[in-house]
Amino acid sequence: MTDVLYGFHPVREALRHRPHEIARVLVARGRGGGRRREVERHARRHGVELVALPEAELTARTGRPAAVHNGFAAEVRPGAARAAVTGPAAGGAVSRDDALVVLVEDVQDPRNLGALMRVCEGAGVGRLLVRDRGSAPVSPVAIKASAGASEWLPVERITNSAQEIERLKADGFWVYGVAPGGEPAWQVDLTGKVALCLGGEEKGLRHRTEGLCDKLVGLPMRGRVESLNLATAAAAVLWEAVRQRTAQGPDSPGGPGTAPLPRRGGCR
Repeated sequence: MTDVLYGFHPVREALRHRPHEIARVLVARGRGGGRRREVERHARRHGVELVALPEAELTARTGRPAAVHNGFAAEVRPGAARAAVTGPAAGGAVSRDDALVVLVEDVQDPRNLGALMRVCEGAGVGRLLVRDRGSAPVSPVAIKASAGASEWLPVERITNSAQEIERLKADGFWVYGVAPGGEPAWQVDLTGKVALCLGGEEKGLRHRTEGLCDKLVGLPMRGRVESLNLATAAAAVLWEAVRQRTAQGPDSPGGPGTAPLPRRGGCR
């Protein structure tokens, strides 16, 4: 038995990142152009078998319509779809910021988890910590939604948010919860060692997790909709952190890549 990844970006990144775990690459007949040539080039370079199938058969294999699989799929060893994104990602992007961590709990929709992975990877997050109980698995659906970001972002499943927050604090991180009513992100110092905590789609942050945060960070809503979805909120706060950290410079006090100021009681 094999697991099946689907979609151009997940297949391409799997070929680039872990070709030894791919049994075969499947391509819909009639699919040409630059994407087909790129996948063929990676498969040929790594000695991975490439098989052309009727598009209807590829749709049956993936269980997804053509608009979702894009004419590309890959058969990987059982469990590889999940194992590939647990723990540090080998050969991760050089722009990864190990002093910027995201913790999420109770994200139930794998598409939301995938979208969050895409946002975190794009912002250069060092690690994404996912509370295991109550959260969606890193499944082919999540990997597809991540558009290949899952291959480059270190994702760790954790069992207890409170314990992880205490470990982060002991390591010198400031821990901020993203929640309605929090202080606007642009008024909070997001340089140095920072961990952002996000809650799930239904209830947001757990009460205990919220209480352990040094401060709550929010996004003032000016319209009639009460809140943003998980990935959108994460993107807004993370790119404010990127803005601050980029403006701070890698060698400035408290900037990315430098030792943080000692932790103090209360908020900074």
